[in-house]
Amino acid sequence: MNPLICARCGEHTDHPRVEEGPVLRCARCGHREPFARLPLYCVTGPSGTGKSTVARLLVRRLADRFVVLEQDMLWTAGLRDSGTEHPLFRSTWLRMAAMIHQNGRPVVLCGTVVPPELEPLPERALFSEIRYLALMADPEVLAERLRARPEWRQWDEPRIAEMLEYTRWVRDTAHAMDPPVRLLDTTHAKVEDTADEVAAWVAGHAARTGAAGGAQGAAGARERA
Repeated sequence: MNPLICARCGEHTDHPRVEEGPVLRCARCGHREPFARLPLYCVTGPSGTGKSTVARLLVRRLADRFVVLEQDMLWTAGLRDSGTEHPLFRSTWLRMAAMIHQNGRPVVLCGTVVPPELEPLPERALFSEIRYLALMADPEVLAERLRARPEWRQWDEPRIAEMLEYTRWVRDTAHAMDPPVRLLDTTHAKVEDTADEVAAWVAGHAARTGAAGGAQGAAGARERA
């Protein structure tokens, strides 16, 4: 199910209308279609903090209940739009995650993103909420990790300095973002321990909100509609 296309008249929209139910309401014909409005879990943080490594381990820990995806998979030429917030790239990810949610499993998206890059987008309405957990590391350790990366990744000193400045900004403003971003220090942690803590964060929130049952509820609503 594509939540941006009306099931009755086929009208496409870039600005989905979500009403209580939850249902999607078509602006053209008024059709109301129940859908699974689940939370999205963003495992974020600066480059070099361990997101890709942790993502591999999260698959083993969460694959029976969640879909774990790495954000860079869609970092292709056509989606590298201008500007610092890359709205086309972000919107594409939200659309993909919302479609996956119709299968009943919330998405865990691993990649560098902060609330100001997702929360203002029209596709944000397709999610009950977006939760953010940022992996962090001390500047000296982070710089050494980036210097040790393969040459093809092009981490020269100016780019490393830029990432360290971004790290400082995230650390200083995480608590004030809307919603707030939880920080998890990976400086001295074993990657397995970090993966365990991230998995517990995701699973714990889903258990409290009943997120994993979203698609079943939507399917029942469709049968009643």
